[in-house]
Amino acid sequence: MTMDTPQVLGIDIGGTGIKGAIVDVETGALLCDRIRLPTPQPATPDDVTTEVVNLVDQTGWKGAIGCGFPSILQHGVVRLASNISQEWIGRNVPETFAAATGCDVSVINDADAAGLAEVRFGAAKGVRGVVLVVTLGTGIGSALFIDGKLVPNTEFGHLEIDGRSAERWAASVVREREGLSWKKWAKRVDDVLKRMEFYLSPDLIVVGGGASKRHDKFLPRLTVDTEVVPAKLRNAAGIVGAAASAL
Repeated sequence: MTMDTPQVLGIDIGGTGIKGAIVDVETGALLCDRIRLPTPQPATPDDVTTEVVNLVDQTGWKGAIGCGFPSILQHGVVRLASNISQEWIGRNVPETFAAATGCDVSVINDADAAGLAEVRFGAAKGVRGVVLVVTLGTGIGSALFIDGKLVPNTEFGHLEIDGRSAERWAASVVREREGLSWKKWAKRVDDVLKRMEFYLSPDLIVVGGGASKRHDKFLPRLTVDTEVVPAKLRNAAGIVGAAASAL
């Protein structure tokens, strides 16, 4: 990669899909059509690695790769796995993918990747102070930034609300599974954000994830004091942030 071609292949590994595209890391633009492959079930190291290689081969990519991964990571090593196989725990993800693809690979938590995209290119670009990015989807992910710098591996989606994990009570998938109205679900999201607000006193909250596509249905109902805005990069955030993290 040269200064004339600041491009990285961004890969976003989720519980149901593995998505990727080549990204201009100066602008955040996707430079090719997004590729989506199903996440193997169970998502074992061998099977996920096979699909990552498949995605890389489809793009014909030979350069740097940035990957968003759904786990707590310390120096690239998986410490906690919830939506992937437990066989990943203790595995060095960048080394695993680099050996299989022949490319230089860096790895970041998937929610951190989405947050990084919003801070670099999206709804929180140029915002100083404390920014909290919350993703509402299959679970609740979080990414925390202080003056644009990431505090990695926060797991505020697991805060306890009335004796239960926040994401088991207020994730987007819960609204669908329980058939909640937007009004009732917004009350749950509001309670979760108020708890996060109490602990963090953020200057801005950005709401992303699948639910952000319907932000008009619930954001106006929130009463949290902090300004809350919808994410801008939507489904591309994980890919763009993963690529940006490789620099």
